[in-house]
Amino acid sequence: MASGPGHDQGLNLVAPATKFAPEMLAQFAHGMKWGSGQPPLFFTSVFGDFGGKLAEDRVAIEQELESRVEAMGFELVELRWGGQADRPILRMRVDRPDSRPGAGVTVQDCAVASRGLEAWLDELAGFPERYTLEVSSPGVERPLYRLRDFRRFSGHEIKVTLQHPLGVHGKVFEARLGAVTQDEGADEGAALLDLEVAGHGLARVRLDDVVRANLVYRWENED
Repeated sequence: MASGPGHDQGLNLVAPATKFAPEMLAQFAHGMKWGSGQPPLFFTSVFGDFGGKLAEDRVAIEQELESRVEAMGFELVELRWGGQADRPILRMRVDRPDSRPGAGVTVQDCAVASRGLEAWLDELAGFPERYTLEVSSPGVERPLYRLRDFRRFSGHEIKVTLQHPLGVHGKVFEARLGAVTQDEGADEGAALLDLEVAGHGLARVRLDDVVRANLVYRWENED
């Protein structure tokens, strides 16, 4: 098990079960947005050729991985699949449920999560013996995917990309995340986000219009 460079100034731990080709570590494209229907349990994207039984079992594997991450006292922020069906790569970002920007999981936490998940994957019937598991922190500019993420980081600066332009703000802009409201019985996508844009006042958008969002970290604010 070896450590590697972090993603977005985060911590990264790579646990290859075998050697893998460098070309398998390609950049992964985001494959999910809020406007595409019911959100998943957590963000997941796929890059590669996943056919056969692994494709059929992928959702169940994701659910079990999240359950095991939570049992270890962490939360699963993001899961990405890459590689091929016979040599998959799983890239996971985990955090602590009570973390704050710049103060989340440690290298040791990533190691604990990696060892626990690797032990389960090694014994999982039908899962390829040759795989790579990467466990990392979400970084100081943590992505926000689920409604609970937006509620948790209300009051923080975020960068959002929308499906549709929002007046003079366009599709991509930074704002301070304010109140997050949801009518009783409404799905998560109908939740409303109050965004305070410097010099322009308050804007309100639906969660299902958000293509992606992440925290904005100001390095000059460090002590």
